[in-house]
Amino acid sequence: MTADTAASLRRRLVEQLVDDDTLHDAEVRRAAESVPREVFLGSAIYKPSPPPGVTVWTPVRRDDVPAEEWLRLAYQNETWVTQLDGVLAEHATGPVTGGTPTSSSTLPGVILWMIEQAGVAPGKHVLIIGAGTGYSTACVSEIAGEGTTTAIETDPDAAERARKALAEAGYAPTLITGDGLRGHADDAPYDVVIAFCSMRHVPYGLLRQIKAGGTLLVTLAGWGFGHGLVRLTADGEGGATGRFLPGYTSFMMARSHDRPPHGPFELLPGEERPSRIDPALLDDWSGRFVAQLAAPSAERLGMGAEQILLDVATGSQARTRPNGTGGWTVTQRGPLKLWNTVEDAVAMWESHGSPHLSEFGMTITPGTQQVWLGAPDGPSWALPI
Repeated sequence: MTADTAASLRRRLVEQLVDDDTLHDAEVRRAAESVPREVFLGSAIYKPSPPPGVTVWTPVRRDDVPAEEWLRLAYQNETWVTQLDGVLAEHATGPVTGGTPTSSSTLPGVILWMIEQAGVAPGKHVLIIGAGTGYSTACVSEIAGEGTTTAIETDPDAAERARKALAEAGYAPTLITGDGLRGHADDAPYDVVIAFCSMRHVPYGLLRQIKAGGTLLVTLAGWGFGHGLVRLTADGEGGATGRFLPGYTSFMMARSHDRPPHGPFELLPGEERPSRIDPALLDDWSGRFVAQLAAPSAERLGMGAEQILLDVATGSQARTRPNGTGGWTVTQRGPLKLWNTVEDAVAMWESHGSPHLSEFGMTITPGTQQVWLGAPDGPSWALPI
């Protein structure tokens, strides 16, 4: 009965994703109806407390809930966190206040949509970066074949957990424990590379493992917490070009690209002047990404009218606040005038109609990685490499 319930819930989830115009490809739909996501949730997940306030993560163990409730959790189109600060949910001793997710089972609608957008098909040679629970790897194995599927997971505990889940579900792709940003040259070249983590830039060594005409699907992100999913076509010589996709896709940052840790910081006095832009524009999905392009080494804190930028490289600061008359004051300190560059970029974006990131594209050459608006000869910004 449980197997029948799981199959029914999988079909219902696929119908929902088709009705939402998320899924179109018959092979991807077949994989979604075949792969048992409940296996890849392992023996426990973390459930978050509802907002507002500090999130409390409560471990929910499979053995402590009725079987059908566990299946309903598995086939919700939801992300379930499986690891916090390196601790898997099954190893948690109780609820965790705060904490940073370090591995998860991303909502299946996003995973399946990305697999479709990347052009995964039978016989394609696919590399997955960020295997996580192994669910995405199983789906790709179901479509492309496990003999042509390679996956990499940086966290040893998560990798071992994924390896066991794949075996339990009946899949035997190549699963490597290591830094996915280095790729896996032994199985290269690849037709398709999909990253289920985000990166500040595309590592050239990884790009050179993709065939000419092959696809790289990756979320570009940064310390300003802007995210954009881009689909690139490799030229086989260390270059690539492509455009950002519609929607709002974000992933955890690859650990080697994450911002350096820091302790408490102090906001110090500096030069004050009126801001030329509404700071709340940095709360917009695309506006935040544009600001991040302009100040790529700055960490963004705050929200609304009270934004804070802290430059990791130089210690420069910028902070904004309402001025009491309907405008905003910015205070800047340090060698980089962070808000100046953000103002210029965001004002330019506004002058073009404040478009979504799907109006942006990217060009990679052996010497630079440029994100541009509209066309390659339009306004552009270099990524930090």
